[in-house]
Amino acid sequence: MTDDEQFAEFANAHAERLRTTAFMLCRDWHLAQDLTQNALTKLFLSWRRASQSDNLVAYAQKILLRVFLDHRRRRSSSESASGMLLEPAYRESPELRLTMLDALGCLPERDRAIVILRYFEDYSVDRVADVLELPVSVVKSQTRRSLAKLRELLAEEQLALFG
Repeated sequence: MTDDEQFAEFANAHAERLRTTAFMLCRDWHLAQDLTQNALTKLFLSWRRASQSDNLVAYAQKILLRVFLDHRRRRSSSESASGMLLEPAYRESPELRLTMLDALGCLPERDRAIVILRYFEDYSVDRVADVLELPVSVVKSQTRRSLAKLRELLAEEQLALFG
């Protein structure tokens, strides 16, 4: 199997998961698609080196997080689309999902990335620290602060969300 075929197989198998992670970071399906495409492009350009990685999915997610953070640093990231953007339909309680996404959107980008990696992607503290290139103590303290902030923001919906 050629490198191009290996990459195509990987991209087909993992693009949806990467796009979902991107959406949780940016809360915009169109931007999530762009971020995912940019991340996959960067992964393709370094495929020979990347394919030697022990955990290729983690490698791709690290690229995605860096693409997201780079996008946020650019001036153009403050632009917003006009009109209503529709999200895909969700099977279970879309209102609660949107409430949770709104609360996540209130967190700073780095804190949001920490929470998403820890609790939506189920990464260990050490793995989050490695992906975001932060000390483990920072990941732990920011996780604690972010969860406290989310509890505060979601106080009214807490029983429905976690009950």
